[in-house]
Amino acid sequence: MKVLLLKDAKEDDCGQDPYIRELGLYGLEATLIPVLSFEFLSLPSFSEKLSHPEDYGGLIFTSPRAVEAAQLCLEKNNKTEVWERSLKEKWNAKSVYVVGNATASLVSKIGLDTEGETCGNAEKLAEYICSRIAMESVTVYQTIPHPGIQGNLNSYYSQQGVPASITFFSPSGLTYSLKHIQELSGDNIDQIKTQGPRHLKQNCLQLELLRKDCTDAATMFAAIGPTTAHALAAQGLPVSCTAESPTPQALATGIRKALQPHGCC
Repeated sequence: MKVLLLKDAKEDDCGQDPYIRELGLYGLEATLIPVLSFEFLSLPSFSEKLSHPEDYGGLIFTSPRAVEAAQLCLEKNNKTEVWERSLKEKWNAKSVYVVGNATASLVSKIGLDTEGETCGNAEKLAEYICSRIAMESVTVYQTIPHPGIQGNLNSYYSQQGVPASITFFSPSGLTYSLKHIQELSGDNIDQIKTQGPRHLKQNCLQLELLRKDCTDAATMFAAIGPTTAHALAAQGLPVSCTAESPTPQALATGIRKALQPHGCC
């Protein structure tokens, strides 16, 4: 069964994207299509703040991109030596919070110890830390549409057909990809949007003719976390699966359960 993940590929130590591997363990054939690109912002300001750990109670890295911004600051401003000599130790004397295991792994590579990665999502992490420190935010990147999103989606639908499941990894990813997905799926996505999850059997019948490989379920919409799930709901789209944590294992488990037959068709 084919599933579509709207994210860029990230190889782990085994040389494979962990989401593809975990979904494959459940017999799901996953394809990754990137829908976002990133532009780094405010790096001089961020670099200055990294140089003065005495002014802050800790660090919060909200995504892997935020860690990449820190790495750029260290490299571009020739701060690697001073980081290793003193700054790293000073920051490690404070709390360094992260959202998710992927971000924690990258933070560890710049020598910092992390906490909070097991909270599961940004909302739970915020509850965990909001009473501990006063916070100052620095926006270090912004998202823009990936230049190949339309062509990659066109190629996928023409070659693979309509997927059994589509997973969105961010509200902005949903914003940039939904129009193209609606165009490629025709009226079927609009009908699902209008009818919602109470009409799974009818949705299934409507999408069945579009599938190249016969399956017994309509396209399911999945979200990597509650914020993305809320964005899907705001578009009127039924959310069949929200990962309990932003990990390949949690998403694979959720998608498998959502795709299991429970009366549809």
